[in-house]
Amino acid sequence: MLKVQVNYYASARAAAGADSEAVAMPDGATLDDLVARLAADHPGKLARVLSMASFLINGVATTDRKRALADGEQVDVLPPFAGG
Repeated sequence: MLKVQVNYYASARAAAGADSEAVAMPDGATLDDLVARLAADHPGKLARVLSMASFLINGVATTDRKRALADGEQVDVLPPFAGG
């Protein structure tokens, strides 16, 4: 088992109802597995936000959702931002 810290920002925070949470995942779990787990744990608004979100792992942006996670990593959930 591994544990990752998930940090939510902006509308992801509002949808999750929390700033962050620790999530236990099986060894070998990927970012895609984590996203599926979060969507299942928080159906509705957060699931929609996750489908459009960007992710940072330990502060580094990644688009590789098949990337394996390691124990103690931090995953930031960044919803789409608008602005100018």
